[in-house]
Amino acid sequence: MKDQLIIFDTTLRDGEQSPGASMTREEKIRIAKQLERMRVDVIEAGFPAASNGDFEAVKAVADVIKDSTVCGLARALEKDINRAGEALKGANSGRIHTFIATSPIHMERKLRMTPDQVVEQAVKAVQWARQWTDNVEFSPEDAGRSEPDFLCRVLEAVIDAGARTLNIPDTVGYNLPWQFGELIRTLRERIPNSDKAIFSVHCHNDLGLAVANSLSAVLNGARQVECTINGLGERAGNASLEEIVMAVRTRQDQFGCDTRLDTTQIVPASRLVAGITGFAVQPNKAVVGANAFAHESGIHQDGVLKHRETYEIMRAEDVGWSANKMVLGKHSGRNAFKARLKELGIELDSEEAINAAFARFKDLADKKHEIFDEDLHALVSDEATVQTPDRFKLVSLKVCSETGETPHAYVVLSDHGQERRADALGGGPVDASFKAMDLLIQSNSDLLLYSVNNITSGTDAQGEVTVRVNKGGRIVNGQGADTDIVIASAKAYLHAMNKLFAGKERAHPQV
Repeated sequence: MKDQLIIFDTTLRDGEQSPGASMTREEKIRIAKQLERMRVDVIEAGFPAASNGDFEAVKAVADVIKDSTVCGLARALEKDINRAGEALKGANSGRIHTFIATSPIHMERKLRMTPDQVVEQAVKAVQWARQWTDNVEFSPEDAGRSEPDFLCRVLEAVIDAGARTLNIPDTVGYNLPWQFGELIRTLRERIPNSDKAIFSVHCHNDLGLAVANSLSAVLNGARQVECTINGLGERAGNASLEEIVMAVRTRQDQFGCDTRLDTTQIVPASRLVAGITGFAVQPNKAVVGANAFAHESGIHQDGVLKHRETYEIMRAEDVGWSANKMVLGKHSGRNAFKARLKELGIELDSEEAINAAFARFKDLADKKHEIFDEDLHALVSDEATVQTPDRFKLVSLKVCSETGETPHAYVVLSDHGQERRADALGGGPVDASFKAMDLLIQSNSDLLLYSVNNITSGTDAQGEVTVRVNKGGRIVNGQGADTDIVIASAKAYLHAMNKLFAGKERAHPQV
């Protein structure tokens, strides 16, 4: 029998540390439910001691997730660990993940602690965590640049203290695959009590080697991989969940383990995370990119038509891709709509939410003859942005753009239920619309990102717009979708403004 490779997803914690990727509690719950649907083993929901908002988000995820273990991160400090323990009280299965740096540069320059003090603090941290749960994970931060002898000493001590998962992080993405795999093998062989713990790895992508380093570690005995959807994460990101899982699944001739994931949920998870964070997936991204299973070369097309495996090593359907076929139209009923959402793995919380989404579907069907699965994903994501009461709502928008004339926008917004009007000139219809809205909102924020993606093909396709704004160090994202790209842009901008004024997003988690 093959070993189980435990998938530890840290999209909600380490992935969120990408500047601009911070998520609200509701958004974290949506992603966590999708991860649970995908059968992810461990969901690291956040860093409860970072802020009250993160504490509440971890608590909310712990309360609703039943089939996956929910994990909270904590520094090797008693107050951090107690905060994580409190947040995880309602978890069906909870884990505390505590860490302290072990590399010479971190101990000397950051912690200003001696090696003996680090060992003592690491043991105390595990003992504090054990007062809350038997499921304790310990990480020696910057293990990739730590001295192997000292790593062995620390890890042996924390195993004796009760840690049952040892995570070896390549915190700054410094290691090479052969080197990192050898480190895992060495630790497992040299630590006397290593058989009492599962070895895990957490690799960053600074040199583009996070996935390669993780797989090398698995080949050398690691049985947990920490990763994120779409490789999201600070700096160059983390190891990509979809690449790890599909590499192990596809190359079972090399790996003595496999995951329990439902891989058909990978693409829906990728789209959900991209939509919420505003970090679009590059077209040539492995597994989840739009071109991952596209063939333009005549030789490739001919080969695939004759026998798929000539140029495809995995099936698109196995990771959740579906053909761009029309699934619903303007004459489709509510039951057909609801059944298709279920087939796509989309769950809405209540009948009211289903009714609201169906009304939006009917509006879309009047504008767009063919409704694709991708449209339904975008429609439901767009619906999620309007389910909570917002201060600002778009009542109407009129724009004029013609050759030789300065574009002009006239906008009517509802502010706390009161209609207000403004008009402005701009460099284009979108710029004019944003300036007109700013005259009413007075946000004094900076626009960091404006991104447009088409959801399906054709001139009547929905456009999905993402904006990112910054005000005083607080970065928020907004999303909007519509067949009219100017309207989609206005929706996205108002979505961001409502988050900004409602305080639904927090600053970067490490601030």
